[in-house]
Amino acid sequence: MAEKTYRVHEGSPAPRGATWDGHGTNFALFSENATRVELCLFDENGQQELQRISLPEYTDGIWHGYVPELCPGTAYGYRVYGPYSPGEGHRFNPNKLLLDPYATAHLGELKWGPEIFGYIMETHDDTTFDTRDSAAFVPKCLVTDPQFPWHDAPPKPRSCRIAMQDTILYETHVRGFTKLHPSLPPEIRGTYEGLGHKAVVDYIESLGVTSIELLPVQTFMNEAHLHDLRLTNYWGYNTIGFFAPDPRYAARPRFALQEFKSMVAQYHERCMEVVMDVVYNHTAEGNERGPTLSFKGIDNANYYRLHEENRRYYVNDTGTGNTVNVNHPRVLQMICDSLRYWVEETHVDGFRFDLSTILARELGGFDKGAGFLKAVMQDPVLSSVKLIAEPWDIGPGGYRVGEFPPGWLEWNDTFRDRARAFWTGRTGATDFAKALTGSPEIFDHVGRRPWTSVNFITAHDGFTLNDLVSYNDKHNLDNGEDNRDGSNNNLSWNCGEEGPTQNTDVIALRQRQMRNLMATLLLSQGTPMMLAGDEFGRTQRGNNNAYCQDNEVSWVDWQLAETNAPMLAFTQRLLTLRRTTPLLHRSRYLHEGVDSELGIRELTWIGSDGNESHRENWNLDFPEAFGMLIDGEARPSGLPEKGNAETLLCVINDHQTTVQFTLPHMQRDGQWKLIVSTEQFETTELTHAGGDVFSLARLCLMLWKYVVNA
Repeated sequence: MAEKTYRVHEGSPAPRGATWDGHGTNFALFSENATRVELCLFDENGQQELQRISLPEYTDGIWHGYVPELCPGTAYGYRVYGPYSPGEGHRFNPNKLLLDPYATAHLGELKWGPEIFGYIMETHDDTTFDTRDSAAFVPKCLVTDPQFPWHDAPPKPRSCRIAMQDTILYETHVRGFTKLHPSLPPEIRGTYEGLGHKAVVDYIESLGVTSIELLPVQTFMNEAHLHDLRLTNYWGYNTIGFFAPDPRYAARPRFALQEFKSMVAQYHERCMEVVMDVVYNHTAEGNERGPTLSFKGIDNANYYRLHEENRRYYVNDTGTGNTVNVNHPRVLQMICDSLRYWVEETHVDGFRFDLSTILARELGGFDKGAGFLKAVMQDPVLSSVKLIAEPWDIGPGGYRVGEFPPGWLEWNDTFRDRARAFWTGRTGATDFAKALTGSPEIFDHVGRRPWTSVNFITAHDGFTLNDLVSYNDKHNLDNGEDNRDGSNNNLSWNCGEEGPTQNTDVIALRQRQMRNLMATLLLSQGTPMMLAGDEFGRTQRGNNNAYCQDNEVSWVDWQLAETNAPMLAFTQRLLTLRRTTPLLHRSRYLHEGVDSELGIRELTWIGSDGNESHRENWNLDFPEAFGMLIDGEARPSGLPEKGNAETLLCVINDHQTTVQFTLPHMQRDGQWKLIVSTEQFETTELTHAGGDVFSLARLCLMLWKYVVNA
């Protein structure tokens, strides 16, 4: 049977991408400098090119056409004509099949070969022009039907939305979290369907976190050097499709979008959130010697930031070869369209922006009033979800922690470094105390709240919690870079031996340090972010840059949940305590001393003698141990916080010797009750009156609650 031949009408320049209306599909592509755009249609497997259709209309820089009777499931790509003049920033080459930047689904995988390059790769000269067809080597786009069972229903009920101050993030990886899960059928391990499986959702709900934060799931590509090393880009920070879930994470790749939506729905049914880690700062096309896959061949001069003095070369503020040109209105529009798409069509609850300083960099540098920041914050859809910045990049003036506008949360690497340095004896209590109170010296301005600080001790990038207490040095030889990659400044401590050990004393010390670090994270003011698997001691065997390890190095080993059950139970108790104790996740900063305007005293630092200790003296007279007293009774009239009428005392000893600590006297008649101790996995019930002395073990954190007598 002969293949169908499609006709084309003029269509509409909006919306961009391939839009099915029930009768046909409209195609619209931005390219200001192209001279012609061809829509290429393929068979259902994306293998054979069936027809080329020139888009007939060009409106305001948008090429468009409408194809009647062209249905969802159709595989397609573009060939774009125009000048090939690298020195002027143009790299058009119609021999290269290009992905639609607005495609919502992809089919197939990238095959590395000289055919995918716009220039003759063998010459290493990007000013040459390659005539080989790339269609057989690149993925195809799919026309999709946006209909889904929830499509006409509202998103997650407002009653299930997690308030900022109540949020607890759990950073995980779709593939790695479920690849070894014993309760999942093998065919759905490592997939969206697997992540949404009842056994997995049950576990995350039982753990006590509120929001899963997924490492990048937008379609991404592997880099050439990883292909040569037989490795892969496991983390996914190499995006090429801003609107499509990567088909490699789908049990049925053609239906990745439906699987992703179903997964989100499973978490929403339990009133948990799904947050996406997104990469809009660069793409997988690399620099001038990278492949031509999409933007580079569609309109290189507009989609990327190029050097003004020689537009052959790319601005590389990302360290990956190129930088997306967010300053161009059509590119900015594309990014905002992408964000709205994920919120409105897949119902995700927020985004963590990789290298977000780049998105806020104008021609004069980082700007709090940058076009991207203004566009997002005025958008009624985007301003209503969680927006989390990774506030740094390698470009000029790239470190901007604490400088994003109100409404944004920010990854706080200062918290990470202060916590690590304190528990390894590298620094004293002064900086650590700042971390415990939400880093107010960084974030407490223009009405920003403690939840602004996303506190983390471990993340995908770096050691796991177990490795942080098991290795002094990184062990990254498996990455193929002779151990040169990854940070050398880990602020870690192996507790006496490097790596795995049978020494029971070392093991016990490591377990205590893990408890100390986990307790620090979950008892501090701010928004805590846990790394998946830390709750039961996941290890990456000392690899602190496992971005290319799609194997047992990175996958969560679920056997550890049984062998390290005490650590899991300890973490669950901490999470329960945090959720049920408003003083641990306040919406306002604690006031140290007596606030002159509010007349309250919420925070007092206590010395081991039970008396007030002044932080300004700590650098001169370093405390052998100290306590942080939070008085929930001291709150300004007119601003009550429900359930806040309680008092907590967090006492900490980072020294190698036991300290005798005196509990402070309180004005109200009652007793101090011990509710958390990191000395052991289980906390022994203990009560004391004010003025009593107790032994605070070395390297130990305790949390006491003052119980007022009836």
